[in-house]
Amino acid sequence: MQLVVKPPPFLAGSLRPPGDKSISHRAAIIGALAEGTTVIEGFLEGADCLSTLRCLKELGVDIEGPHEGRVVVRGKGMGSLQEPETILDAGNSGTTMRLLLGVLAGQPYYSVITGDASLRRRPMGRVTRPLTAMGARIWGRNDGELAPLSIRGGNLQPLTYTMPVASAQVKSALLLAGLFAPGETVIIEPCRSRDHSERLLKAAGAAIKVEGLAVRIAGRKPLRPLTISVPGDISAAAFFLVAGCIHPRATITIKNVNLNPTRTGILDVLKAMGGQITVTPLGESGGEPVGDIRVTSSSLRGVEIGGEVIPRLIDEIPVLTVAAALAKGETVIRDAAELRVKESDRITMVARELERMGANIQARPDGFLIKGLKGGSLQGTVVDSHGDHRLGMALAVAALVAEGPTVIKGSECMAISYPQFATDLALLGVEVREEE
Repeated sequence: MQLVVKPPPFLAGSLRPPGDKSISHRAAIIGALAEGTTVIEGFLEGADCLSTLRCLKELGVDIEGPHEGRVVVRGKGMGSLQEPETILDAGNSGTTMRLLLGVLAGQPYYSVITGDASLRRRPMGRVTRPLTAMGARIWGRNDGELAPLSIRGGNLQPLTYTMPVASAQVKSALLLAGLFAPGETVIIEPCRSRDHSERLLKAAGAAIKVEGLAVRIAGRKPLRPLTISVPGDISAAAFFLVAGCIHPRATITIKNVNLNPTRTGILDVLKAMGGQITVTPLGESGGEPVGDIRVTSSSLRGVEIGGEVIPRLIDEIPVLTVAAALAKGETVIRDAAELRVKESDRITMVARELERMGANIQARPDGFLIKGLKGGSLQGTVVDSHGDHRLGMALAVAALVAEGPTVIKGSECMAISYPQFATDLALLGVEVREEE
């Protein structure tokens, strides 16, 4: 499948992004471990989150839906998960695999989890090593670094673990494993990563405390079910935030967006670049602050992006490079080497594909050096998503200000996190069409 995008004369309108991907995964998993019925509204019906539901069903969890974003999870407690009869398939979802490794480490039986070709190349040692230190037995390719992974869990012991790199997925996996260990498990981060697991576990009654960069969880405590309305995903909204900034005639309102401060690095950076962005807080939804965001055409300037802000916008860096390519001056992105082990090597592939469109972008070991086009423009051409949903959508945003149409090969991957992305582009006045 390929997506053809023609640059529009204007971008105008409002949209509501899909439910937060991170929260959707975690709410389903925590609901499966709780005692009682969890109801999730606004669940992201993207391929990754559907992989989590599929794996939970293989573990014997009674799940209804999703139906128009509604999922009902009938949990029977942490000891109720069943030994799977088949290999668990996480598809393309690193979140599914890493978080379920934490759950499976606490189960007194044998299980195997794998994923697609892309996921089987992604590093899992950052999760398997501390889980092994807790007492789980894990086997996999490259000494447990790569999937498929076999796990013999149970009899976990609490752990105090200082993470070498901030990672919400690793932190969440260890917190979930900590639910099954007696005593207190302590996870210490070098800087804060997204905290959806902590918020949801607290809402479910877990004995969890956050003290600075340390998170403490006491195990073997029952969880209560959740009733949650998932807010819109700011990582999905990011594509339209950048589109509104770089297009010369744009006014876009993005409704009901998650404004969790561990996720709003994209807002901070775009504002520092000169982005004309207004946030209207609307209270809370599902224990998360939410609001509407309005963005209008902006004159952007280059900035340096690195350090503690990186975990707060790691998923948004591909589309931020598009903003930088159209900004005045230089943008340096550093401390983002993790991008090389995402769905693709995002540093190499983002640079390669944006160069095809005329961007002045240089890949570095841990990021990019981008020189703005200073009034020049990108060129419409044929580019490739390389099976990476965030790269594919970032290229679509670049196409909005290119000269001539852009063809994005492999566009079906966008459904991993944003099934209605092309539809929402069209809502704003963009001429898009999908082709076989």
